Amino acid sequence: MRHLLIASILTALSLTGLAKADMMITKTSPHSVSETMDRLTAAVEGAGAKVFARVDHAAGAKSVEMELRPAEMLMFGNPKLGTPAMQAAPSMGLDLPLRVLAAEGEDGTVTVTYYAPMEVAKIHGADADLEVFKMMTGALDNLTNKAIAE
Repeated sequence: MRHLLIASILTALSLTGLAKADMMITKTSPHSVSETMDRLTAAVEGAGAKVFARVDHAAGAKSVEMELRPAEMLMFGNPKLGTPAMQAAPSMGLDLPLRVLAAEGEDGTVTVTYYAPMEVAKIHGADADLEVFKMMTGALDNLTNKAIAE
């Protein structure tokens, strides 16, 4: 019985890890963090969306005399997508506008990471199959692909 309990706990923990891994999409960028974010900003604005904020986490760390590898987050959105998402589940406002993080790893590799909109919709109890979440998914894929293109 004890072995069954341990196996159940380990299975639950591994499934939790898988769920968390499925929540985030990560892509590798051949560009620096700053250039990746410049390219993402241009792609977002070119698509008619609005950039609300660009946060330089490394600069924040430096301001308190700490070190952090380059890491920047871009917050952006379009009310044409955000409004229907919040109509489906008002709590979606906690995760909107959309955010993408570009960060440099210990080995110098730059990645872009964002939450999968259809998975976020599930957390908020919205129907993940609604067209708005499919559109957000496609938009994030296209925009980040432009940011990391060679």
